[in-house]
Amino acid sequence: MKRWRAALPLALMVLAGVIALASGALDRLHPSHLLAEEGMLRASIAVHPVLSRVSYAVLLTLAIATGVPGTIVIVLAGGLLFGIAEGSALSSLALVAGSLLLYAASRHAFGHGGRQPPDLARRVREGYARRPVSYTFALRFVPVVPLGAMTVVLAWLRCPLWLFIAATWLGGTVSLVIESAIGAGLASTLGGDAPFSLIDPRILLPLCAFLIVSLLPLAARSVRARLRRD
Repeated sequence: MKRWRAALPLALMVLAGVIALASGALDRLHPSHLLAEEGMLRASIAVHPVLSRVSYAVLLTLAIATGVPGTIVIVLAGGLLFGIAEGSALSSLALVAGSLLLYAASRHAFGHGGRQPPDLARRVREGYARRPVSYTFALRFVPVVPLGAMTVVLAWLRCPLWLFIAATWLGGTVSLVIESAIGAGLASTLGGDAPFSLIDPRILLPLCAFLIVSLLPLAARSVRARLRRD
């Protein structure tokens, strides 16, 4: 019973994310919807500059804390409405805050229970404990893995709090800047007279940067393996 109570906060957060996703709440943040209402939204931001920014940060924080997949839609919206610099800054704060909430709930869930973990789980944790920094940063720099799932995995691996915060902020912010740039590019390309095209530099360059960031962990691992052989 104690173990189930410990897992309750995490279960409720995940359930909230599932309900939000199933309700279609994120559909309102799709770039096409935002562009259709861009004028009204920008007018509202101008009238309520602080409230609009706080609301955006809180929304993204809750989305990340509940492990909702597809938070990139919210980040794109931030870049579209607030620009690259301000959108990235707001998203970065929300990323750390939301990830910490999910991390804390996961550590609380995994930190109870008197039974020993299976041998495979024990070996995985021991392997991670030997090189926590390199493994943590590699995991955080792989954007193909959902952010919420990776946060839960790092909590299960007992990643130190300081390392989790550092890797989340550094690895996540790099991706957020690129995603915010894509969102800002969407506002420029879709809002102009020219037809939308992925080869537009405002879209293509951030996409190329995103691809490079995705390949960095694999490249670093290949270089380290080659140095060991030499």
